[in-house]
Amino acid sequence: MSTYLPPAEPYPVVLAHGAGGGVEANFGPVRETLAAGGRRVVGFDLPGTGAAPRAARPLDLDALADDLVATADAAGVERFAVAGYSLGTAVAVRAATRHPGRVTALVLTAPFAFADHALRQTAHLWRELAAGGRPDLVARLLVPLAFGAGTLEPMTPEDVEAAVRFTAASVPPGTPEHADLVTRADVRADLPRLTVPALVISTTGDRLVSPALHRAFAAAIPGARLTELDTGHVPFAENPEAWGKLMAEFLDDLRGQGSAPRPAVGSAPAGARGVGGQPVVDLAAGPAHR
Repeated sequence: MSTYLPPAEPYPVVLAHGAGGGVEANFGPVRETLAAGGRRVVGFDLPGTGAAPRAARPLDLDALADDLVATADAAGVERFAVAGYSLGTAVAVRAATRHPGRVTALVLTAPFAFADHALRQTAHLWRELAAGGRPDLVARLLVPLAFGAGTLEPMTPEDVEAAVRFTAASVPPGTPEHADLVTRADVRADLPRLTVPALVISTTGDRLVSPALHRAFAAAIPGARLTELDTGHVPFAENPEAWGKLMAEFLDDLRGQGSAPRPAVGSAPAGARGVGGQPVVDLAAGPAHR
């Protein structure tokens, strides 16, 4: 079977979510926007999220990058863009430097090349609370940091408590390992090596990952485009329409330049998994698994 698709076909995209999140949690609200026009959208869940088994040892960024590419292989996608969010931006960047023939573009939202003091200390506490079985306290830590002031402050106390309860109920089992990786991930040496088109989206009201980290991240990537989005750290909750539009338009612009990659024809086989055991979540083929 031929694997060629003409340049007018949409860029396929693999999604890399943030710590304590998931493909559906972080990208579900923009799934239809990204899949518009027939674009293949493949989700990569970190260990301990969705149906992916929890890791038995600390997470390794190189291994996760390889697993992301293996997930694309299992989905039948040869070359693809990666949309990374928060911790997922480090996974996306490492995948691009370890597999330069596979990753053809990057969309990076709320990124950090390494954790500054504030983020590292928050992640240490996040890890310990999650490991101690206190998702309620994880939620009380993260809600005031994740939402921008423009979203959080107009809420009633009842709204805030509802957000805390929802967040606590959605903390995935792999959160301690995710938060631990936040304290250790460092892609500063990778950024100048990137040669693919890159869009960096800075969430300007972000109180978890400072916009200063976003700007430094973008400045280190040759030719990167930096744009701003007026939300806190959770654009999928605060303004998914604007976030999805920024990502989709960037990918569509690349298609218009005639540089689209050539994905294999067809959807992922039922039960397909990457080498790390992550089930393939082909969002364009139907509802994501969670």
